[in-house]
Amino acid sequence: MSTKRKLILDSNLLEITVSRLCHQLLEVHENFENTVILGLQPRGIFLAQMIHARLESEVGKKINLGFLDTTFYRDDFRRRQTPAKANTTKVDFIIESKNVVVIDDVLFTGRSVRAALDAMMAFGRPNKVELLVLMDRKYTRDLPIAADYVGKEVNTIESQRVLVELEAQGFKKNKIWLINTEN
Repeated sequence: MSTKRKLILDSNLLEITVSRLCHQLLEVHENFENTVILGLQPRGIFLAQMIHARLESEVGKKINLGFLDTTFYRDDFRRRQTPAKANTTKVDFIIESKNVVVIDDVLFTGRSVRAALDAMMAFGRPNKVELLVLMDRKYTRDLPIAADYVGKEVNTIESQRVLVELEAQGFKKNKIWLINTEN
């Protein structure tokens, strides 16, 4: 089996992309008075932290940030050979009647987002839910879910995957790769 990598976004382009996503959020939510951010565990939290820090700097005030684990809400939870390991959910605020921006690194089948919608209900009924993703894998959706804010769309096939490497995860540079795995 051979593996080929193609760089989709380098550190500079990723910086521009995150900046654009933040500006789009600011255009819609202005001062974030009634908006909270939820990063999806495990990988969406790193992007959520990056965006959160920028937004707080722009608006000059605290914005609620939480981390949501969807492990036990997934529809494939009981189908796994090995038990899934849960991540930490950290949502120390109520989302009742709030606008919620859910953040994840890659939108693939849509199943994680569906699970997130179920998991959120434990914290109240939001006014509105929006989805922000860094990478939107086209042509792979199992559920009718679309992101409101997209960093970059990428056409993929089954034998490909998107690998997000962020400095916050311990990588030397921020990079996004398209990985081809051929038999």
